[in-house]
Amino acid sequence: MNLDLKGKTAIVCGSSQGLGFESASKIAAMGANVILFSRNEEKLKTALTRLDNSKGQKHSYLIADFNYPDQVREAIEAFLKEGASVQILVNNSGGPKGGPLLEATESEFIEAIHRHLICSHILVKALIPSMKASGFGRIINIISTSVKQPIAGLGVSNTTRGAMASWSKTLAAEVGPFGITVNNVLPGYTRTARYDQLMHASSLKTGKPVEELEKAMIESIPLRRVGNAADFGAVVAFLCSPSAGYISGTNIPVDGGRLLCL
Repeated sequence: MNLDLKGKTAIVCGSSQGLGFESASKIAAMGANVILFSRNEEKLKTALTRLDNSKGQKHSYLIADFNYPDQVREAIEAFLKEGASVQILVNNSGGPKGGPLLEATESEFIEAIHRHLICSHILVKALIPSMKASGFGRIINIISTSVKQPIAGLGVSNTTRGAMASWSKTLAAEVGPFGITVNNVLPGYTRTARYDQLMHASSLKTGKPVEELEKAMIESIPLRRVGNAADFGAVVAFLCSPSAGYISGTNIPVDGGRLLCL
């Protein structure tokens, strides 16, 4: 099985921590040069020091706030003007604010669409030419199991992730003839800062301790544990590899078997 990414360059968004960082870490360990892309420079600097460089990889970072698509556009255009070639893109951004659908404001929808769909589209349009030129391209979108089964209390997130999934499926058909694959990886319950925020919010809303809520949650997972970011990052990294070259247009849950749908 060919998992070698030496000579490839990957941009991983939202990669200063959590699922994004673990994905970047696994991709770097397979030999790729990794460009971390997030808004917090101090966290990016720290994350950069933790990436494997034993195969001579050259890692760096880009800075932009994904709430402002123009910042993302400016950052990627400046990077490409330096003559960079990118073969792998991992789209990932912080989840929208939780809450019932009917309590969401129009501005919350607009912000979420900008952060996820618009920024992803900007990056794809910028990077597809170098993927075509390389004859190799991997686009991975980190979204949510809600594209298969909506999650109660995450109205804006469910809606936005669904839009991302449809965008991704359409993109896979358009770029497939150029040897470019497009896949979505769907995290289930995974220990990240986002997970902690949602658990805390649920505790405040229900009046139940976090421990009690987590116990019930774990009982809904066939593997009987909450996932960790390394579990997830390994799947993302595999989809970037040459051996994953015939997988495209898919939604892949990494959720311990929790989803009830096929």
